Amino acid sequence: MSRQQSGETLLAIDGGTPVRTAPFASWPIFGKREEDLLLDVLYSGQWSELTGTKVNSFIRDFSDFQDASFGVAVPNGTLALEVALQALDVGLGDEVITTAYTFIATASSAFSVGAHPIFVDIDPETNNIDPARIEEAITPRTKAIVPVHIGGHPADMDSIMEISQRHGVPVLEDAAQAWGSQWRGKGVGAIGAIGTFSFQSSKNLTAGEGGAILTNDQRLFDLCWSLHNVGRLHEGGWYQHEILGRNLRLSEWNGAILQGQFERLPDQMTIRTRNAERLDRELSELPGLIPIKRYDHVTRTSWHLYQLRYDPVQLGGHHRDEFLTALRTEGIPCSGGYVPLIHQPAIRNTLRDRFGAESLANLADVPHADHAGDHIVWLTQTMLLGNDDDIGDIITAIGKITRAWAL
Repeated sequence: MSRQQSGETLLAIDGGTPVRTAPFASWPIFGKREEDLLLDVLYSGQWSELTGTKVNSFIRDFSDFQDASFGVAVPNGTLALEVALQALDVGLGDEVITTAYTFIATASSAFSVGAHPIFVDIDPETNNIDPARIEEAITPRTKAIVPVHIGGHPADMDSIMEISQRHGVPVLEDAAQAWGSQWRGKGVGAIGAIGTFSFQSSKNLTAGEGGAILTNDQRLFDLCWSLHNVGRLHEGGWYQHEILGRNLRLSEWNGAILQGQFERLPDQMTIRTRNAERLDRELSELPGLIPIKRYDHVTRTSWHLYQLRYDPVQLGGHHRDEFLTALRTEGIPCSGGYVPLIHQPAIRNTLRDRFGAESLANLADVPHADHAGDHIVWLTQTMLLGNDDDIGDIITAIGKITRAWAL
C-alpha cells in the first residue's frame, strides 16, 4: 500500500489525521498517601536516615520483596554501583566485564573506582549480555561480572552464575530497571553476590532520585553500610571510622516517597504485564516488528521498557528513525535504544587517557549491540499503565504505519 493514499489511512507525516492527540498518563503517580508520609517526616523533626524510620523501613520491605537478606539505601543508582564495586574489592586496574548496550552509569561507576570496564556483546533476541561473550573476556585481572537487566528483563542468570562460580569471579547485578523482576521465582539483585537498583525520576519505583544495594552476604552488607556511612561500624562510635567511606545516606524525604510508591508497585506491575502481553500478541502479527524475547526462566519482569526490533527490509527500506518520527507524529511517544558505550566519546576518551591507546584498539566488536542501536524501538513504562483504549491506540498507530510501508 502506498504512502500516497488519502483518507483516514494516510499517515500523519504525510498530512493525514493522527491516531491520537491525547497525552498518556503523567508520571509519577502520587496522592494523599505520599503527602501523609512526607508530613510524618516533617513533623517528626527526624529528617535523616540516622534518626528517622522511613528509609530503614523502606529498604527492609524492598529487600524482602527482592528476596535479599540485607539492603542499603543511597542517593542514586550510580553511587549504588560504585559502593557495590568497592565492597567487591574492585579497584585500580582491575577489569569489570559488562554489556556494551546499557546506560553509561554501568561503565562510569567502574571508572570511578579506578577499574577498566570490558565491554562485550549482547544476545540479539533479548538485548541482554551474552554469557558466551563473558566467558571469552575473562582474564586474570577480571574482578567482577556486571550483567544489566535491560528494560527489567532478567539476563540469563543460570549461565552467568555458572561462569561466575567456575572462574571465581563475583556477579554484581545492575538491576536499575528491574524492581520486582524474577528469575526462576527469585528476585533479581539477590541472585549474584550483590545487586543495585535506581529510583530516578523515570523509574517504575521512584523518589525523583535514590538507589539501593541488596545482598544476601552479611560481610558485603556490613562493608556497603560502612562505605555509605563514612566508614562507621554498626556498633562503633560516632567518631570511629574503620574504613574510608562517604556520606551516601538517603534522606527521610526520599524514604517517605519510596514507601508510598512501593505500596503502589504491585498493582502497577499487574497492569504493565497485562498491557505488555497484549502488545506482544497483537504486534507480533504485524510485519517488520518483533517484540524482544524473554528467557524461559523469567518468571516476572518489571516492564520498565517495552522493546521492539525493527526490520526495515519488511517495511520498504525505511530506517528505524523514520519509523520513530512517523509513530510520534501519530501521537505515540517512542524512542530508540542505547548507543553502544564503545562509541560514546566519554567512554573512549577515558579509556585512552587511563589505559592507553591500546585499550581502544583492543575493544571487542559488538555487532549485535551495534545493530540494536539502529533497530530497537522503546515504549516507556508509563504508557504500559494506560487503559485498553490507550494500548489500542498504540497498536492502531503501529499497524497504520506498517500497512503503509510493508512491501
